[in-house]
Amino acid sequence: MDKDIFLTNSLGNKKEKFIPINSKKIGMYVCGPTVYDDPHIGNARPLVVFDILYKVLKCKYGNKSISYIRNITDVDDKIIQSSLEKKISIENLTKKITLNFNNDCEYLHCEKPNEEPKATENIPLMVKMVEDLIKKNYAYINNNHVYFEVKKFKDYGKLSNKNLEELIAGSRVEISENKKNPEDFVLWKPSKDHEPSWDSPWGKGRPGWHLECSVMSKKYLGAKFDIHGGGRDLIFPHHENEIAQSRCANDSDTFANYWVHNGFITISNEKMAKSQGNILKIKDFKKNINGQVLRLALISTHYKQPLDWNDKLLEECQKTLNKWYHCYTEVKNKVLIPDEFLAPLYDDLNTPSFIANIHKLYEKAHQGNIKDKEIFTKACNFVGLLSETKDQWLKFKKEKSEISEEEILSKIKERDKARKDKDYKLSDKIRDELLNKGVLIEDKDGKTTWKLK
Repeated sequence: MDKDIFLTNSLGNKKEKFIPINSKKIGMYVCGPTVYDDPHIGNARPLVVFDILYKVLKCKYGNKSISYIRNITDVDDKIIQSSLEKKISIENLTKKITLNFNNDCEYLHCEKPNEEPKATENIPLMVKMVEDLIKKNYAYINNNHVYFEVKKFKDYGKLSNKNLEELIAGSRVEISENKKNPEDFVLWKPSKDHEPSWDSPWGKGRPGWHLECSVMSKKYLGAKFDIHGGGRDLIFPHHENEIAQSRCANDSDTFANYWVHNGFITISNEKMAKSQGNILKIKDFKKNINGQVLRLALISTHYKQPLDWNDKLLEECQKTLNKWYHCYTEVKNKVLIPDEFLAPLYDDLNTPSFIANIHKLYEKAHQGNIKDKEIFTKACNFVGLLSETKDQWLKFKKEKSEISEEEILSKIKERDKARKDKDYKLSDKIRDELLNKGVLIEDKDGKTTWKLK
């Protein structure tokens, strides 16, 4: 397809024509998981959004022209805390969660990135970048900590489109007596006896979170590359700090040319948060819902917009896929999706418009012409749908157990008490038990309702 690709660039907050640095060697780096707990539905959105962007780039420039890198953060304060809470070694925890994450990606029918580097495999390069920042007078050492001095980078805040005072006021800035200024962020910190550590010129320690992505993106894509992606929550401080340290270490005027961020997910119009007891993990759905249903739900709203996750959305997506599978066919011939049907994806990944086009193709395919069915199936395949055969789709059984209304209400009462006692682990466990028995529960306006799936 000769049509240009347009993306909303958070750096400037406007839609721009995508012009690669080198069309035969396009680089895309997307922030992957911090492997301290199983991924939730909010983590699933960027997985699917950037999987589709990867497909669009390959369609335009060729399969071998794109390097898609997604990291695994396997050293972090959250991991250390989680290992203590779960009473499991850090090594076993990170291995387990990484495996679960990769299984979740497969369940969502996401392609593997070209590389999936782990932070712990790149510590020497991180030490080197910190040394460079100290030599260039952008970083300072205090009490075995190394901090980046934010005031020395004049473009700080351009991605967030806010000045330094606004950023500090609106965020949880880490307080430390080791800092010169409250806005400075850590590049290297000392480790306690039970924590992971590596040798460095500043003593045994570990890298700061922001540093890891700067180093891994440079290793695989160079000091300057095309696209950096992630959720909106990463704009500040994570991506803002990446830009600062990378540009200063690399003596460059740019880091990534295009910054693409997906919107948040709410649960029945409430913010998803541990304190709300409404965290929905991807694994919660696997027994009863096909991954394609989640995938369609995740692309039903434009990636920039908030997406409200609720039972009605899943039911609609289930019905849509049931209907579409009536026209599924194995694509045996070389089939091209008409340019006018692909066009919405080239225009800032407009998946809702592309889904509307799939509906049009379905109506045509429903008339029984094999070529129309192949085009329809190919269009679905392009965004990772109808990616299983019809037999596989039909074979997927929801393993429901018989459960009485009395048992359901008793479980909900037990869960309400757990939430009141702030025992969110028990609350999540009860929700999972009900979901596995085909019972969907919804918390809204302080009340819990239920229905059978």
